[in-house]
Amino acid sequence: MTPPAPRAIHRALDQLRDALPTIKEAPRDHGTVRLIVRRPVVETREPLEEGRFDVETGLAGDTWVQRACSRTADATPHPDMQITMIGVRAIEAISPDPSRWPLAGDQLFVDLDLTYANVPAGTLLRAGTVVFEVTDQLHTGCGKFIDRFGVDAMKWVNSPEGRHLNLRGIYARVVRSGTTRVGDTIAKA
Repeated sequence: MTPPAPRAIHRALDQLRDALPTIKEAPRDHGTVRLIVRRPVVETREPLEEGRFDVETGLAGDTWVQRACSRTADATPHPDMQITMIGVRAIEAISPDPSRWPLAGDQLFVDLDLTYANVPAGTLLRAGTVVFEVTDQLHTGCGKFIDRFGVDAMKWVNSPEGRHLNLRGIYARVVRSGTTRVGDTIAKA
């Protein structure tokens, strides 16, 4: 387990907007898995060199399988919200300190164009031996995101351009179980 990341000064909206040209240069077809993070218990993040992903349970050891969801009729974990992916160029703009990235709560941090135009719902992404399917669920962040990265970061990721670019990331589900390692290629299958 990693110790809690230090508090950081939150970036202003103008600083965040300055990162857009770099974000828009993310690879479209073949990117890289830069970070895998498991959430073994609430408020705990565990960076991994390798993650085992399962069709039924998501990332092995992650709490997704135990989390109630307001988007399901019976409050069970939403199958289309099993895995969250965020673009490293976006999280780097939000927090240049990589030790703070896991606080975002995403399991996969990738250098890949995550826009709707590039990876619409139904797109298959292969990373290592795992195949993920992008789902149609919106990933908009929560109050914890504001606490950790600031109001301007939340405004930026949920602005019209931020939504178009999926700056807060995307949801996916595992459609073929397997293993993914940091440094693996993530590509459209």
